[in-house]
Amino acid sequence: MSIPSAQAPCLPPLLGDLFPARRVQGEAGRVLLRAQAVIDTVIAPTAAQRDRAGGYPHQAMAALKATGVLALAVPRAWGGLGVGQELSLEFMLRLAVADPAIAQIYKVHDDLVREIFVYAPAALRPVLARRIVHDHAILGMAVAENGRTADSFMQTLARAGEGGTHVISGRKIYATGASGADLVAVSSFDPVRAQQAGGSVRAGVRMDLVPRGAAGLRFHHDWNRMGQRATDSGTVTLEDVVVDDFWNALAPDADLPQHVALRFQAGFSAILTGIGLGALRAVCAFVPQHARPWGAAGVKSADQDPYVRRLLGEIGADLSGAWCSVMHAGRLLDQYEHGEVPRATVAMAASAARSVATRAALRAASDAPAAAGARGTDAAQGLDRYWRDARTLSLHDPVDWKNAEIGRNLLTGWAPEPGPYQ
Repeated sequence: MSIPSAQAPCLPPLLGDLFPARRVQGEAGRVLLRAQAVIDTVIAPTAAQRDRAGGYPHQAMAALKATGVLALAVPRAWGGLGVGQELSLEFMLRLAVADPAIAQIYKVHDDLVREIFVYAPAALRPVLARRIVHDHAILGMAVAENGRTADSFMQTLARAGEGGTHVISGRKIYATGASGADLVAVSSFDPVRAQQAGGSVRAGVRMDLVPRGAAGLRFHHDWNRMGQRATDSGTVTLEDVVVDDFWNALAPDADLPQHVALRFQAGFSAILTGIGLGALRAVCAFVPQHARPWGAAGVKSADQDPYVRRLLGEIGADLSGAWCSVMHAGRLLDQYEHGEVPRATVAMAASAARSVATRAALRAASDAPAAAGARGTDAAQGLDRYWRDARTLSLHDPVDWKNAEIGRNLLTGWAPEPGPYQ
């Protein structure tokens, strides 16, 4: 982590000296500073309102898109900012402090951009880069399907159409960011193509970038979970959606990146840590002004109560550990892409970050309000949304499996094979 100087532009501290300012530089730094201003003035003040209303956060996302931040992950070779994983994770975390739903929508875009520019056909890359860099296009995702297990896919089918097209039909669930995306990444399976390739499943898999307004693409807006309400992560159906094969982002002969799932997990850890920080910041702002000290404490204000200080200090220490773990995972992801560390090293760091961040976020969201007292439960404070968001996001996939993976590695030296969740 860089140490800021008096002259260097910095992203502001997340919370006092425990989560300090971060120095940024160059064009990426200027974009991040603009984005931070939008976070502070547009996104954070309206987060509780979006939580109550639900639905896609169109106005907040429009303000964020205008800063140019969607180009962070686009490689420099294609006109983007090409920032590393660590800085990208910190930005997700900062977004999550203000509104974790918007952080998750941004995360989907960041993950997809980093992934697609690895395996996309050469002709598609400059076109997609222009859409993102110059038109501020955001990518959404419609991949997950309602199979018997969470990793069941390939129920959405593609068949060859006329004039270099395919026709896609199927149903997607948990389609985060799709309803407000400019381009929706839709996975599908072409069984005829797989058969022609000698039974190769890989040959039949497609990842098409479908315009949001495509005929037959329907967003059901049926997301009704207790948290992450403004992600609008509901059902998407495709009824004979015609896609131009040019926009199939998965080149048939491309090597797939082996660390997609690890980046995916690291992003969740960043958002969880941000949720915990958001809860802690809200309570730390509330206590000195509004909380009443316990009589036996013998102090004039609640912020002088030693038990309040101890509680919030422990929560802050837990979150500091989670923050460090997330940043470490980000650095290792960058090193892996340069061939400097083995995949297993990154996998263990990503699992550790997910484990630590989950515990820290849930404790912060659940226990920090105790320092605020009964007054803190007023609906106007909105402290309940932090726990609802943390609990909902933490259930995306079971953290117990992350702990078991770490334990298996420690006991046997096992290295996880690349998969959707490991």
